[in-house]
Amino acid sequence: MKELINVENIFAENVFTMGKMKARLPKSAYKEVVRVMEQGGELSLATADIIAKAMKDWAVEKGATHYSHWFQPLTGITAEKHDSFITHPDEDGKMIMEFSGKELIKGEPDASSFPSGGLRATFEARGYTAWDITSPAFIKEAATGPILCIPTAFCSYTGEALDKKTPLLRSMEALSVQALRIVHLFGNTEAAKVIASVGAEQEYFLVDQKKAQLREDIIFSGRTLFGAPAPKGQEMDDHYFGVIRERIGGYMKELNEELWKLGVTAKTQHNEAAPAQHELAPIYETANIAADHNQIVMETMKRVAAKHGLRCLLHEKPFEGVNGSGKHNNWSINTDNGYNLLDPGDTPNENIQFLLILACIMKAVDTHADLLRQSASDVGNDLRLGADEAPPAIISIFLGEQLEDVVKQLVETGVAETCIEGGVMKTGVSTLPDFEKDATDRNRTSPFAFTGNKFEFRMVGSEDSIGSPNTTLNAIVAEAFCEAADRLEKAENFDKAVHDLIKEYMTKHQRIIFNGNGYSEEWVEEAARRGLPNIATMVEAVDTLTTDKAVKLFERFGIFTKAELESRVEILYETYAKTINIEALTMIDMASKQIIPAVISYTKELAETVVMVMKAGLEASVQRELLEKVNGHLKEMQDALMKLQQAEAKARAMKPGKEQAFFYKDEVKTAMDALRVPADKLEVLVDKRVWPFPTYADLIFEV
Repeated sequence: MKELINVENIFAENVFTMGKMKARLPKSAYKEVVRVMEQGGELSLATADIIAKAMKDWAVEKGATHYSHWFQPLTGITAEKHDSFITHPDEDGKMIMEFSGKELIKGEPDASSFPSGGLRATFEARGYTAWDITSPAFIKEAATGPILCIPTAFCSYTGEALDKKTPLLRSMEALSVQALRIVHLFGNTEAAKVIASVGAEQEYFLVDQKKAQLREDIIFSGRTLFGAPAPKGQEMDDHYFGVIRERIGGYMKELNEELWKLGVTAKTQHNEAAPAQHELAPIYETANIAADHNQIVMETMKRVAAKHGLRCLLHEKPFEGVNGSGKHNNWSINTDNGYNLLDPGDTPNENIQFLLILACIMKAVDTHADLLRQSASDVGNDLRLGADEAPPAIISIFLGEQLEDVVKQLVETGVAETCIEGGVMKTGVSTLPDFEKDATDRNRTSPFAFTGNKFEFRMVGSEDSIGSPNTTLNAIVAEAFCEAADRLEKAENFDKAVHDLIKEYMTKHQRIIFNGNGYSEEWVEEAARRGLPNIATMVEAVDTLTTDKAVKLFERFGIFTKAELESRVEILYETYAKTINIEALTMIDMASKQIIPAVISYTKELAETVVMVMKAGLEASVQRELLEKVNGHLKEMQDALMKLQQAEAKARAMKPGKEQAFFYKDEVKTAMDALRVPADKLEVLVDKRVWPFPTYADLIFEV
């Protein structure tokens, strides 16, 4: 009989939770921790020493011998350096395990080998990690043994942010300060903080590990660079929410258990639209903890997959022709005394605070649509956005019929007297209950959709960190709140000023609302008429970070300095160029060393067959026609290969930066696409026994 898992018993067993801290710390030390978490400030060194010892004792009891400052550099993944708790042996030769408050609060990894975008010279190595006290430490169980991981921020010696977390924390504070001004104006003076909460749905693919290891493209780039469609894809819609296969179910079970031990609130699991594609969704958490947990989710997915003989693919588009993967970033804002500021209530037309907040978000998204688009940009997402499977590259807001009607009334008359209600859902079956339905349908084609009491930012890529999207989202909304509060705090007649401001913002920024089909060509044309930006690719979005508008926004709230923004521009261009370079070199290697030799061997067999059939006095037109087709595509492939080699060599010789990145997009990427066409045609024609690696059918249907 299989061992039964008690979720309540295992949940957060590998996390140094507030409950564990409270049980192990003196009351005074615990109160100081709570104060710093809620109000900011620094721990005294004495308290830090007490916490460090308690944390070390707990970790050692769990079998840990090492600790690590766990951080999120600008590589997009996490980083860690392990240090043991051991110190010099005492006079009797006994080893002592120690961990000080100083070691807890500050680490010093080498900063020169991480992306800095020119903020640090190669010879300037010093960087610092600083403990994020609001995100709990945890034990990571790996082949190295249990490791105490301490979530930290990562900054350079001169103070610039070199990570995803520091700007996110800065943006959360900026949003809280500005949102509190709005909340206090409406009478909630007890609120001391406004918290950005996030739930990040994670899509992923699972394929057989042994088959994946036979493909260089999956090994080096995380996606397939060649591959003809399988006879069946997702056109039957039978995989979505379908019965989970046994092997995948075993994987999901262990994945959940590992995540629950780490305090990750993994709640929903199901098959996604494409064959071999799945999704995991957590419960909402504070934005920085959600960002930490999403990194843990991605890392754990890969680790558990290996144990089941699987490979987890997090790339946004691992297979051409089937649904790609995204990460729906559900964002809401709540006061620390329990009010969701995005809850419209039963009569949103009468909820003035909600209408003001909605108007401010409309203003924020419209004003900074380019920045929001950039925040969801990465190389893999270029293959997904706007491809009838994910939101278009054009930013718009979906409000639904109810709120759109309220906005329309306010814009036209200044008063919203009515509100569309949801009504009752009648199934027409006597044994099924009637129930109240929502006042609004959902829109899967919208990049930024209101879904009842939150906004769902649907553009984020599956492999990307949610740090940048939420940093940008917090920042642009903080700015809108700030500008609204500046006016309202000075108003002699508050009620009239609020009314006028809501009407003004909604009138000026109503162009950002779109409830229709975001996949349609008509919307592309309509968006252009409205003047909404349509930024198609990652490299075209990069420069939005250093416009005067963007620099003013981020510097105003201390989220980024201009130098930090310029560094990220340089890193993004380099990341794009390096990624496409790796993919191009992989294609060249696969084409020249695997596909072309295999096809040449096959043409030899065909030619010999033609000769033998003709010698036998038989008709060989079928064999000859196949030989001509294969040989023609082979020639086409060889020509495309040479062009890719030339383009890639020219790109590599260029100076890193914007020009090189655009050359990779316009020339190298185009040459890669051209090489793939004849290769995929050949896969359909060539005998399967000689094709050099597993096909789509092998990968996504045989898991």
